Amino acid sequence: MPVNLPLPEAALLTPIPGVRIGVTEAGVRKLGRKDLTVVLLDEGASVSGVFTSNRFCAAPVQLCREHLASGQSMRALLINTGNANAGTGADGLARAQRSCVALAAKLGIAPQQVLPFSTGVIMEPLPIDRIEAGLDAAIADARLDHWLKAAEGIMTTDTQPKACSAKVTVGGREVSISGISKGAGMIRPNMATMLGFIATDACVSQAVMHQLSQELAEGSFNRITVDGDTSTNDSLVVIASNKAGNAEITSLQSADGLALKAAMLGVARQLAQAIVRDGEGATKFITVQVEGGRTAQECRKVAYAIAHSPLVKTAFYASDPNLGRILAAVGYAGIDDLDQTGIELHLDDVHVATRGGRNPSYREEDGQRVMKQSEITVRVGLGRGTATETVWTCDFSHDYVTINADYRS
Repeated sequence: MPVNLPLPEAALLTPIPGVRIGVTEAGVRKLGRKDLTVVLLDEGASVSGVFTSNRFCAAPVQLCREHLASGQSMRALLINTGNANAGTGADGLARAQRSCVALAAKLGIAPQQVLPFSTGVIMEPLPIDRIEAGLDAAIADARLDHWLKAAEGIMTTDTQPKACSAKVTVGGREVSISGISKGAGMIRPNMATMLGFIATDACVSQAVMHQLSQELAEGSFNRITVDGDTSTNDSLVVIASNKAGNAEITSLQSADGLALKAAMLGVARQLAQAIVRDGEGATKFITVQVEGGRTAQECRKVAYAIAHSPLVKTAFYASDPNLGRILAAVGYAGIDDLDQTGIELHLDDVHVATRGGRNPSYREEDGQRVMKQSEITVRVGLGRGTATETVWTCDFSHDYVTINADYRS
């Protein structure tokens, strides 16, 4: 079960004018499940995306980058689950292109105005015939209020859909934000298998959309890890439908730009943290905060060393305060001139280590008390500067192995 993650309610997800969503069952991999989603955008929307840093990226990621770079306005997103269309070579690229051509023909737009997304099993041919056959039903289903259906339609090993909304006042106008994400394993975005889609009706110039999507990714999805694996298909797409009537935002440093970014970052973080809370087999949600670094980069190195460590993650699952594993991870994180005598370690309110050694007042029963909680904060002080970074992760349970051993069956 997800860690303290409530189910989203359709009534609480705000429709975004200019963004219609349709979902259908196309039988991409399994019968009787929602697996094909179209997102239809009114003309004039501003769109940008951030994608996986995995060099073995999937065919749809390659096409998305190409289409966004074409300079044409995006009018549709096409998302399938059940098949990642990754590791499929030229044939996979041709099938992804064919899906864009098919949807574009039905909408009367250019294929370059379609962004394709796939998630699921790697190295299997995309069943393009089934996708093409399902397009009419998906288009016919398109509604403004289908955000929850879309969240359900993009799931793979997720145990529940992930979606949320927010509102903010920008330029005297109420602006809406809604988003969905999917992912539970193969999660360590470098922009996990993760997909994220966030839309707002705010008026935002296309010129600042790339910066907006980058900053949202950096503050949210690039701060999570379930298992340290960067997927071939990671994608975050940010859409501004430009329907709210506010003065167009041309700078994220303006008052309106800062207000919108803060609200959208709140949505992005909620969606990113939902992925960790629903991590495959997860029983605990763990915040790793590293402070006192010389640079943000070295703080993040340490945070990810802790968050990726199987030994640390299994200790959290067992509620075993074997906290020397955390110090070991700090030591191998890659800071060559790290002075271990400056290290401080806290587990929530418990001061575990000081000056690189066991705190004389630390008692194991206090560590065990914290380790039994479903939400835990690990705080590491490096004693080198003022930089701080935070990463969110989960524990490793027996179920993680079971889920991934059985994934293709």
